[in-house]
Parts: sequence; C-alpha cells; structure tokens
Amino acid sequence: MNRTILTGKTVLEIGSMLAAPFAAHILAQLGAEVIKLEPPAGDPTRNLVRGGPSGTYIAYSRGKRSLCLDLGTDEGKAVFERLLPRVDIVLHNLAPGSARRLGVTYENCARHNPDIVFCHIRGYNDGPQAEDLASNPIAEAATGVMHAHRIDGRPTRLGPSYHDQFAGCYAVIGILAALLDPATGAAQRKIEVGLYEAGLHVAARDFAGIQLKLHLTGKPDPEPSGEFSMPGYGAYETTDGRWIYLVMLTDRHWSDFWAALRQPVDPNLATLRQRKKERPHVEALVRAAVKRWSYDEIAAQLAAARFGFTEVLPMERVLETPQARHGDKVAHMLFQDMAFDLPDLPFQSDAPGAAELPPPLLGEHTREILRGLGFGDTECDAIIQSGAAIEPVPGAPVWAPLRAPAA
Repeated sequence: MNRTILTGKTVLEIGSMLAAPFAAHILAQLGAEVIKLEPPAGDPTRNLVRGGPSGTYIAYSRGKRSLCLDLGTDEGKAVFERLLPRVDIVLHNLAPGSARRLGVTYENCARHNPDIVFCHIRGYNDGPQAEDLASNPIAEAATGVMHAHRIDGRPTRLGPSYHDQFAGCYAVIGILAALLDPATGAAQRKIEVGLYEAGLHVAARDFAGIQLKLHLTGKPDPEPSGEFSMPGYGAYETTDGRWIYLVMLTDRHWSDFWAALRQPVDPNLATLRQRKKERPHVEALVRAAVKRWSYDEIAAQLAAARFGFTEVLPMERVLETPQARHGDKVAHMLFQDMAFDLPDLPFQSDAPGAAELPPPLLGEHTREILRGLGFGDTECDAIIQSGAAIEPVPGAPVWAPLRAPAA
C-alpha cells in the first residue's frame, strides 16, 4: 500500500473529539494535506488534560494545519467559502442543526466547488432520529454492545471509543470510493456516515447469531461474549502475578494446550459440548494448570507448540515490545518538548517516510492559509483583530503547570 496515494489532495476537516479527526488522520497518513478548521474555542480535545491537549488530540491531529475561524461571523464564512474551491474533501462531524446554521452542508460547499467530496459523520443517518445527537456510548447502547458489557451488573461503555473510530474508517472508505471515479455523481460525492448505522454494521455477526438461535431453538439466547461461551478461553494468572490470554475456540486448541504442557487430555472433556456442561470444573483445571508456571515458562512452552496466546499488557508496556518496535510501525514525535511514540497505519508502505510533524497549536497556520487565499497583510490583520480568525499567542503555555507538593 502506497501512503502517498492521496498526495495532492487537500482535506478540510471541521471536526471535534474523535470521529472526523480520526478519519482525517487516516487520510493524512495516506498523503493528503489536512487543514483542521476549528472554532475560537478549539477542538474540545485541546482542553481535556490540565487545560491542554489530550492523547486524542496528540495522536490524531499530528501533521495537520490549524485554521481557526468563527463561522458564525460574516468574515469567517467569507474565508470558509473562499477556501472551498481550494480543497478536494470536506469532512466534518458537526450536529445536523449546527452544520446548517454554519453553512457546512453539501449544497453550500458544492455551490462553491461542484467537484467537492463531502462527508458528514453524524449520530444517525436518515430516519426518525436523523436530527438526534449521538456520541460513542449512545451508539454502543443503541446497537446492543453495552447490554452485554456490564460492571457490577450495570450496562457500561467499553472504554475506548471504538464506534467513533469505526465510523471514521467507514468515512475513509466512502471518500476513497468517491475519489476512485472522477466522473462520479453528486449522490456519490455526498457521503453520510451515522455512528448508529456504523454500529449496526459492525454488529451484523451478532445479530445473525441471535437470529440463528431463534431459528434453531426458538429463543435468542445470546452469549455475553466468546469467552463465556468457550470454557478455557480468556485470561489466567501465572504464579508470578502476570496474566496470559489463551485462545481455545476448538477441540484441537484444547488438546494442543494440554499437549504443550505435557499433560494428558481428559477424554470426558474432549469436546466443546462436554466442556460447556462442566464449565466450572474446566475453568478450575485451566486456572490450576497456568498457576503452576511463571509467565515466561508457560509462554515458552506454548510458543514452542505454536499455540495462540499473549500476555495481557498494561498500556505503558505495549509499545516497548519487540513486535511493536519492529520496522516503521511507530512514529516518533516531539510536541512541546516532550517525546511521543505513536502507532502508524497497520500496513506496510513502499513510500519513504516523511518527518513526523507535531499537532498544531490552535490557529497556528491561520495567517499562512489566509495569505494563500490571497488576503494581504492588512486584510489578515483586520480579520484576526475582528475575532473572525484566531492565531496563537506566542509563548502561551499549553498545559497548566503542575502544582508544587504541599510542604
């Protein structure tokens, strides 16, 4: 896969939080130039950690240029409309009402650039809830994911905002599909991706499984997860307090596990049906078997048998592993004099790697972009002084300083 495939294309991202910025990040990794258009308050992810940028902003806004405009002003709208003919793609996740109020609609963008590819990531696509707002946990709750994920019996969000990122990936697919055919019509250049609809598509396997159970048994009988339906599948603690994750989906996996540990297979537990009937006993057997070994000892045995497993790692150790460090999987970047290691796209590239640029300060490229649109210095000064555009305050701290410990 060539990561320069979108070189020469310009994306105008009007995004906040995660879905649209994540999609624009992928397009940037494929070679596109991304202009991140932000309101005067900035993307909310700029202010989530001690009044400064969060991990979301650092990870998914690197390499972008920041244009800070107030689209609620006549001057801001004029700059926006002057910019539209210079971009190939508009990508945003504004609420439907806000998009109409600010003029960030396909119809308005196409009026200034008939060839524009326009992508709106929204809560819901067309339907009775088209105007409703939705965020990642709303999509989880509405599409069945949260019902099965409970802490102390209470339905709870997964943690990572996967539905935002799924929607971002679908947005990229739609944008690339539109770009593949330059003669594509307006219907294909206007792309709408709902978080809810993305969640439905991702969960298609689970919906099919429930319907299959209904056909076969007359009851939906959903399994909470693959772990709970497969005894011996999951995380188990080793004698040195580390956790190993075992994948035992089939009878072959079950027999291979015991062979790797040089222990006989109980013939009364040889099949999944037998093991499900004896679930507590099976779990106790596996726990005891794992607990006899340190992590390194059991890992060596299972690796020699080519059995599927891994250590359950805390986040701070993940990028230290040899697999993560191999090749160009991780980019190295300085931001505000701090070093960050950030994973890149999960496929190889024949293109030479460019220097990794840090995420921009709010409005860092405002004046540069205004000049590129033909505004003179006096006009730039007037637009900025009016508050319709913002550029950063030189030397302003990004994060609040740490308080000195109490004496």
